[in-house]
Amino acid sequence: MVFKTIRMDAQGLKELPASLANEPDLVHLSVYDNALTHLPEWLWSLQKLQTLNLSVNQLTTLPEAIGLLDQLRMLDIGHNHITTLPEALGNLPALTDFLYLSDNGIQQLPPTLTKLTSLRYLNVTDNQLTALPENIGRMRGLIELRAYRNPLTALPDSIGSLSKLRELHLDQSPLTSLPASIGELHDLRVLSVRGCRLTTLPVSLGELAQLRHLDLRGNELTDLPEPIGELPNLEKLDLRWNHHLTRFPRWLETLEDRGCIVFR
Repeated sequence: MVFKTIRMDAQGLKELPASLANEPDLVHLSVYDNALTHLPEWLWSLQKLQTLNLSVNQLTTLPEAIGLLDQLRMLDIGHNHITTLPEALGNLPALTDFLYLSDNGIQQLPPTLTKLTSLRYLNVTDNQLTALPENIGRMRGLIELRAYRNPLTALPDSIGSLSKLRELHLDQSPLTSLPASIGELHDLRVLSVRGCRLTTLPVSLGELAQLRHLDLRGNELTDLPEPIGELPNLEKLDLRWNHHLTRFPRWLETLEDRGCIVFR
């Protein structure tokens, strides 16, 4: 089956052409890299839309009417000027593939977002988030979570309930510690906390049996929990620019002998 697709990327558009209102069977719409400042009411009548790319525009708001697009599987509103998100964003039952909110100025994620229990990819990088939702653990479908370059100071304990998570990226956030529950992410392959302010690491990291890549560059660590050395699938451990880490444990050599790349 061929689904109707319209791409109007990088055309200098300041508003969506009204002719699109006459496309009730439209499934994929991309208006990436234009100059849109608002979205027309008729857009929400295109209720067969499954993918909507509004990234790299000049939008300042996302209307509550987004909740009418109940077949939407992918939404990209990255690289705009949106500071608040509508509660209705969490009322999109088909939103399972991709939600990209990066580089806006968003200060808080609506609590309803955690109703997206089948969403697989969430990107909230380069915003003004000081916290993730306390019950983010409800989003059990997440495979990849990117939240780097936000003023996050802590992670909720419920993050350990993201049982399918394979990649967690938190770089360049002022985190000083990670919750012990992070050790419950038994499917995690990549943990990147480069350029944070971590002074310690939880011993529970040693429970991440599937972990391949652990990026700890540019933190304030003074020691490393020994269970890291027992991670059976670790392929790369990056410890560079931890200037308070003056003594390296001998088990790092054991990791290297096993084939793990260790940068110090």
